[in-house]
Amino acid sequence: MIKKCVLPVAGLGTRFLPFTKVIPKELLPIYSKPLIEYAIDEAVQSEILDFVVVINKNKEAIVDYLSPNNNLDQIVRSTHKENLLTEINKIINKCSFSYIYQETMSGLGDAISYGKKNVNSEPFAVILPDDLCHSNAKSVLAQMIDIHLLYPDHSIVAVEEVDNKEVEKYGVIEGEIVDKAKQIYHVRSMVEKPSSNEAPSNLAIIGRYILQPEIFNALENIDADKNGEKQITDALKILASKNKVLALKFSGTRLDCGSIDGFIEANNFFKQIYK
Repeated sequence: MIKKCVLPVAGLGTRFLPFTKVIPKELLPIYSKPLIEYAIDEAVQSEILDFVVVINKNKEAIVDYLSPNNNLDQIVRSTHKENLLTEINKIINKCSFSYIYQETMSGLGDAISYGKKNVNSEPFAVILPDDLCHSNAKSVLAQMIDIHLLYPDHSIVAVEEVDNKEVEKYGVIEGEIVDKAKQIYHVRSMVEKPSSNEAPSNLAIIGRYILQPEIFNALENIDADKNGEKQITDALKILASKNKVLALKFSGTRLDCGSIDGFIEANNFFKQIYK
């Protein structure tokens, strides 16, 4: 089984300024709890309790949120507000969090590479909290772990169909379906943010990955792009050339909380679920 999950949360969240001047984007609330807690919940549902959190030095509030606060617990104990801390305290007591500081914002691939020492040469999960996923049955990560059990030596990406006008926002896979019932695709290659004319498909990669430890060697052997960032899609292309990458067209709803509109949509979505 997958035992560890990397959470890359070092980004500056500039689309949410001025809030993110002092509040990490991942701590902004989606209805009843912060965005990062949904990501952790999804992993915990898949029995992953060990997290590698890649942050920057200005995001210590995330460390505080995922740490005990005995003074606050004592203040609200035996009051009608005590239950508001129940879920996060269960996470704190059950899970292990290690923190690695990304020195410069050099792309998702660079952020993931910081987890090399902590994942101990084992397959591991990556969740991008910006992509908030909801499923009435198994979580997206749990669906991917089911595929991992069938193909334990492959890396796996989650994909969804997007409008052709939207492909330029995503990494897009090139491949063919190998299991129609399970919606599994063999990935031959992938393109980062192609134009609609250049996109090999409309199957866009979203922020869920199960990666083999060989991804770290691939990351060491790719160049940064024109913006000075290392893209995880470039590293995955190396593994895809060895027939080692699958894509799962998952069942569920993805909400893009990396944008203001998506953030508002997610709040409305979960308000309808929990009301």
